[in-house]
Amino acid sequence: MLSFLKKSAADTEPAGQSGWLGRLKSGLARTGGQLSSLFAGGGKIDDELYEDLETVLITSDVGMDATSLLMADLRRHVREQHLTDAAQLKEALGACLLRLLQPLAQPLDASGHKPFVIMLCGVNGAGKTTSIGKLAKYFQNQGKSVLLAAGDTFRAAAREQLMTWGERNNVTVIAQQSGDAAAVIFDAVQAAQARGIDIVLADTAGRLATQAHLMEEIRKVKRVIAKALPDAPHEVLLVLDANTGQNALSQTKAFDEALGVTGLVLTKLDGTAKGGIVAAIARAHPIPVRFIGVGEGLDDLRPFVAEEFVAALLELNDD
Repeated sequence: MLSFLKKSAADTEPAGQSGWLGRLKSGLARTGGQLSSLFAGGGKIDDELYEDLETVLITSDVGMDATSLLMADLRRHVREQHLTDAAQLKEALGACLLRLLQPLAQPLDASGHKPFVIMLCGVNGAGKTTSIGKLAKYFQNQGKSVLLAAGDTFRAAAREQLMTWGERNNVTVIAQQSGDAAAVIFDAVQAAQARGIDIVLADTAGRLATQAHLMEEIRKVKRVIAKALPDAPHEVLLVLDANTGQNALSQTKAFDEALGVTGLVLTKLDGTAKGGIVAAIARAHPIPVRFIGVGEGLDDLRPFVAEEFVAALLELNDD
């Protein structure tokens, strides 16, 4: 199983981008190091090892529900395969994690509409505006034309930041000095139609899921987008900060209830995050993880690949 994961992860990485897996492994080192220490030394599989593993999973943001599922699956795997030592348990854990996370690995397909309208949402500080800049670069690398909508009209800094990303990527940004977010995005969708643009990335103001009036406002934004272009937005991406742990799961549930989230962007997997929130989401509220981010560079946001994630988390390339 280890060799399968290594091969699968390597096969998904384009030539010339060998640093990605290294950065992902580094980003998940906080949890990966704890797991590796459990499996080091060739000890036996016993109740103490199971208890220690359970503790690491819970404290790594996997959560009680997903941890219970993983531990039950792991114990079954050990019994069926007659495993006896800790190194084999590491291998078995990789198989169980992969089964849990694989359904989330659904790449975003933006080929069905033109323009393909992507609405981004999330709380303040999650990394929405930065993610938009990186997504613009990602789609440009696929040969698609991109237009940005500065729909965060609450913060002048957000508009300015988006303008900077637009300049860096040579992408048009539709913005207003002030005004209604829905109106800005409506104008952007119309401009994209007129200009034959492939992708519209629409920023929205950050808001807490508990702020009922702001959640209603973002629902209005989505309704207005549909008026500008039937069936749009074609993707509603929720941007989550991986450092927020179980709170990210609460955000996922709340924004999905309000907007019908179709995909997740998990940011800031850059050394401080524990990484287990992906498993918690997979168990409690499975929504495809479209992209994960491990740094500030333009190329540090990539599609989520379950094999890569598990290989990095368990430091499988060290074996």
